[in-house]
Amino acid sequence: MKVKVVLLTGGSSGIGAATAHLLASAGMKVYAGSRRGTIDIPQEGIVPVKLDVNDAAMAATVVADILTAEGHLDAVVCNAGNGVYGPVEGTLEEEARNQFETTFFGSLKTIEACLPVFRQQGFGRIITVASVMSILPLPYQAFYAAAKAALMSLSESISMELDGTGVECCCVLPGDVATGFTQARRLNAAAQAPDSPYKEKMARNLSKIEKDEQGGMSPQVIGKAILRQLNAHHMRPRVIPRIDYGAVGFIVRICPVKWRLKLVNFLYN
Repeated sequence: MKVKVVLLTGGSSGIGAATAHLLASAGMKVYAGSRRGTIDIPQEGIVPVKLDVNDAAMAATVVADILTAEGHLDAVVCNAGNGVYGPVEGTLEEEARNQFETTFFGSLKTIEACLPVFRQQGFGRIITVASVMSILPLPYQAFYAAAKAALMSLSESISMELDGTGVECCCVLPGDVATGFTQARRLNAAAQAPDSPYKEKMARNLSKIEKDEQGGMSPQVIGKAILRQLNAHHMRPRVIPRIDYGAVGFIVRICPVKWRLKLVNFLYN
């Protein structure tokens, strides 16, 4: 079976919008969900829909509406997320939970709305957009890295649970991408404290991260990786776009954890 109809979250801009345009250009019908229910550049084949992934009832309604309009739903791309920056020490529980709400639980609610449909059809594709930080966390982004790692584990667990049903999962792990995510990143209360013992280190760290992001790959690179998986005979369980970040994944597999942490600490702390 071929993927014809896709639900995509976080579709209004950045990686989501780039992916929506690429999928639509490839002939797919894309329902691009976002909290504001719009997309930066309209295109035939893209249907903007209002979807707050933190609202399970809204996700279920959007899926039901797609089934009414199309008769089937072939894939879901969980891309919605946010970023909270700051040291672990002093981070409020509410701030940590907020990081997980959209990035992890929002994806979970969206996937759960789609799973019964996919199982009944005997076909469905689930793509989650995590991060290279899922396998190589950075200082001062502990909760973002943890939420993305949880999302990756969720994808791989679902893949095993649905083995033999015709439903496949793939987790895409982008590296630095040049999008509005840099400007949208929020500093938690601990990061903004004028007397923080991490103040100088965080200033150097954030400067490097923002420079890397602004000089990062285009969101179309991630969109093309997602399109390749949706068109593949079988999706790969885990994909790291671009060869240099693929090399990072290889190093993570072969390098002892102690060495990895020392190297990252040297570069980012």
